[in-house]
Amino acid sequence: MRIGELAKATGTKAETIRYYEREGILPAADRTDSNYRDYSDNHLAALTFVRRARQLGFSMAQVRELLTLSDHDDNPCQDVDRLVQQQLAEVERKISDLMALREELGQMLRSCQADKIGECQIIGSLGRHSVM
Repeated sequence: MRIGELAKATGTKAETIRYYEREGILPAADRTDSNYRDYSDNHLAALTFVRRARQLGFSMAQVRELLTLSDHDDNPCQDVDRLVQQQLAEVERKISDLMALREELGQMLRSCQADKIGECQIIGSLGRHSVM
């Protein structure tokens, strides 16, 4: 299949596919007689794998590691488990940060009862002061 077909099948931009190929994340495609890239079902599977891993927040380095690990069906799963545990911890950290941010923004809204910007507690809490 051509790059446009692969892009459509996976929801990936053609430039991203070319980038993954340059970076060795996606194996180089064969070329047709007309020098077009010719992607196989294996490329489709690999790109689907990469896209899903990226959706789950794995870094490109982690995706590379997951791809390498996935090539060894008989190896124990502990390295994959470790990567998922690391990613889960990162997601939980981000959730905690977002919850704290939500609380702070809510508190800002609750604290401001002003009718005019000059009296606004929110603007004041952001550190904006008139300098004239």
